[in-house]
Amino acid sequence: MSPTAFPAGPEHGHVTFLGAGPGDPGLLTLRAVEALSHADVLVAEHEVLDVVRTHARQGVSEVHTDADPSEPGTGTPQLTVVDGASTAVGVPAVRDAAHLVMEAARGGRRVVRAVTGDPGLDTYAAEEMLACAAAGVPFEVVPGVANAVGVPAYAGVPLRDAEGTDVRFVDARTASDRCWTEVGASDGTVVVSTTLDSVAAAAGELVSAGRKPDTPLTVTIAGTTTRQRTWTATLGTVAQTLKQAKVLPSPDGGRPVIAVVGERSAPARRDQLSWFESKPLFGWKVLVPRTKEQAASLSDQLRSYGAVPHEVPTIAVEPPRTPQQMERAVKGLVTGRYEWIAFTSVNAVKAVREKFEEYGLDARAFAGIKVAAVGEQTANALIAFGVKPDLVPSGEQSAAGLLEDWPPYDPVFDPIDRVFLPRADIATETLVAGLIELGWEVDDVTAYRTVRASPPPATTREAIKGGGFDAVLFTSSSTVRNLVGIAGKPHNVTVIACIGPATAKTAEEHGLRVDVMAPEPSVLKLAEALADFGLRRRAAALEAGDPVTRPSERRPGSRRRRSST
Repeated sequence: MSPTAFPAGPEHGHVTFLGAGPGDPGLLTLRAVEALSHADVLVAEHEVLDVVRTHARQGVSEVHTDADPSEPGTGTPQLTVVDGASTAVGVPAVRDAAHLVMEAARGGRRVVRAVTGDPGLDTYAAEEMLACAAAGVPFEVVPGVANAVGVPAYAGVPLRDAEGTDVRFVDARTASDRCWTEVGASDGTVVVSTTLDSVAAAAGELVSAGRKPDTPLTVTIAGTTTRQRTWTATLGTVAQTLKQAKVLPSPDGGRPVIAVVGERSAPARRDQLSWFESKPLFGWKVLVPRTKEQAASLSDQLRSYGAVPHEVPTIAVEPPRTPQQMERAVKGLVTGRYEWIAFTSVNAVKAVREKFEEYGLDARAFAGIKVAAVGEQTANALIAFGVKPDLVPSGEQSAAGLLEDWPPYDPVFDPIDRVFLPRADIATETLVAGLIELGWEVDDVTAYRTVRASPPPATTREAIKGGGFDAVLFTSSSTVRNLVGIAGKPHNVTVIACIGPATAKTAEEHGLRVDVMAPEPSVLKLAEALADFGLRRRAAALEAGDPVTRPSERRPGSRRRRSST
């Protein structure tokens, strides 16, 4: 039995102390994901909950240990998502996270207490474990990637080399004079956990303890996230460097940072090893105007390039007004009415699958029927349903491309001459006309309707029109029309990327300058094309000796303060 499968007791429950890592959700361990999938209650600070909640089961209760945001400075823990057996916690601050964990574990519930980094290095986790032990609550510990190790790795700052350099870890908040004296006398690498406005003071402590003022130093804020930024300086110049970068003074001065002191953080070495911040779209805010279901895979790919995707639905998918035609067609699939069924979109697959499930059918109902699909995403949706397409266009992924490969009707080899075409209410007639010309009878069925989505929040609309986004990806002409209709025209500094010529033409008709076009009509190729654009833009800036900036930083009145974005 794995530790995360440890049975909860009838009265005391079970607690998992889990390290959530420095901020990148991809750094969660497999054991952490397993524990989260079994949790009844999550206890953590807001930022940590954002990292772990994706892997929790639906309906999990969330308890945050931050102060009540409506009463600054109270330090009162609050229960943010309450299940039927819980009540809001309005107790003195002394009954902090340990008491929240105890209360959450009552009634045999499985509790995950998530902390930033690793539980073994957390300031209060040991006290909470002791409280569990004293109360007879069984617990386990799932280690995580420590901030002091993960952040330098993402900043391109190695802590050791072949010569076996000593590494010391210091928490500036609790470091004693003796601690500073010891690390100051050492020539090893020092990793200091501190805050942005306390970096200079920590550097001063090291210089006073014997470190040379010209010792290299790097400072990283928001490490392992797409908001990460790293500055290179020396112990003697760090205060001036942060001031010149206009990050201090700042109301964000209390934000945590990791500072690495020593030769391993020398500028020349970091220039070569800064793999994360040099991603082609690092820190770019990219607008993805699609339906929520369609945006997921595209957003994941954008994140792999370092971008921050912002999904804004522009199209809502609804059932047809009269479902009878769709119902007759699905029944016809089972009774052998069709030789072919052609899917031109993921939404068409979804609509047919939902009807199948409504009638208690599964992929076996496609036995004996040939299946065609336009586009990689549509084909993948069918495969996920358990259906392997017989025909995918070999060339252009469109209705025209499908017709290029579609065989003409042959009464000798084709016992049935009919094709089922489930599609949107606004689809063009190209495919229907082409199939009829090839000798096929077509049941052209409205499987779903596409309607304009509701406008996004005011802040999003302002960002679109004011140049707050670095790029926007248009995946169809309707996304262009609908986005402009519900949110306004993107600012002229925003990079416009289109999936194909028709979409680009619509964008230009709306007064937009098209900067990027996919080499083929695929959302994944569109993301690749935008990444190539970002890579060329970055290379041009470096070659010219200019700072690498995002497109949104060029808008009038913008300030280059990436650390606060």
